[in-house]
Amino acid sequence: MSNQAVEVEILGKLTRVNCPEGQEESLIKAAECLDERLKDMMSKTKITNEVQLLTFVALNFCHELETRDINSKIADNELCQRIEKLVLSLDKCIGTDKA
Repeated sequence: MSNQAVEVEILGKLTRVNCPEGQEESLIKAAECLDERLKDMMSKTKITNEVQLLTFVALNFCHELETRDINSKIADNELCQRIEKLVLSLDKCIGTDKA
């Protein structure tokens, strides 16, 4: 699969980025999301240094991903527990209880 060069605008600066063919739309949406977050952070904090701004936004993204991962693992664990209870209940109903 070949890469496509896509031009995105972040904080008013155009940048060409290579991405896998067929992923251009996703890259453009990601760049728009990043640009929106940067502008939002800039207006809320009055930070003008781009490196600091990028650092804070990157940390926020990482924190959100970490929180989602933790929540996803908790939900997976709860689902597994419910499935186990359901299997035990079904086993009792059909008489294949191994206990």
